[in-house]
Amino acid sequence: MELDGKVAIVTGASRGVGAAVAVALAAAGAKVACAARSTEAQPQPTPGTLDATVRAITDAGGDAIAVPTNLAKDDEVVAMVELAAEHYGGVDILVNNAAITFVGDIDLPMKRQDLILTVNLRAPMIAVQTALPFMRARGGGAILNVSSVAGLNYFPGQMAYGMSKIALEHFTMSLAPQLSTDGITVNTFRIDVPVASEGFVANLPDADHSDWEPSEVAAEGVIWMLRQPMPYTGNNIGMAELRETEHIMPSRAARPHTQSATMRTKSPFQGAAAPSAGSAD
Repeated sequence: MELDGKVAIVTGASRGVGAAVAVALAAAGAKVACAARSTEAQPQPTPGTLDATVRAITDAGGDAIAVPTNLAKDDEVVAMVELAAEHYGGVDILVNNAAITFVGDIDLPMKRQDLILTVNLRAPMIAVQTALPFMRARGGGAILNVSSVAGLNYFPGQMAYGMSKIALEHFTMSLAPQLSTDGITVNTFRIDVPVASEGFVANLPDADHSDWEPSEVAAEGVIWMLRQPMPYTGNNIGMAELRETEHIMPSRAARPHTQSATMRTKSPFQGAAAPSAGSAD
């Protein structure tokens, strides 16, 4: 897909990978609706606001709007898509990046289990349902879901988060064949290399960050996936594999990251084989 002139919605765009993706899309010529809860008027504990992301884009000559959105509320997810479509005249790209977590496994209260699944899985589904008529009206589009290696492995205290991410990958695999005749690609970008997003750093302040990549490295992979034309759809692929096969996202970390030999990095949910990048726009 040629990104110049396209309309994109990016959730979780106040910080981290979401903000980096929004900036990268705008740099490629897209018009970006940046969605998240955190604004300068109503900031969250973790650094980063929608206002800062939009300023970074517009100061560089790009086109972006802030769409404050609580993804735990169905009506706000619908309004997010409809506002972007109304402001820009349609929707071409949806990046479901936002996610939340709370520490706990089976002991985590169901109220918090439900909230994780609502934000991480239900909200992307509602966003897709709402965006599809706009994408179909424009003759195609691209949906990209951001997943995590936690979806393929058990990390203590992250059961519900991991469940939401593996379900999101199944959503990608199941949705892709349904939308292929509409010219809408659906893929997952899995973060399986440590990324120094503000949220991740805040959750692990005492960890060794020397092999963590800046969010802009992950954003490069997301942009690469969005640019791939049909039949590149139904893929659940991690950063490490994309680096190896497509030679993108060169490391900016102080030292190389070495993945544990016991870590699962291949999804059981995989659609059509990914073609070579040679046919990309």
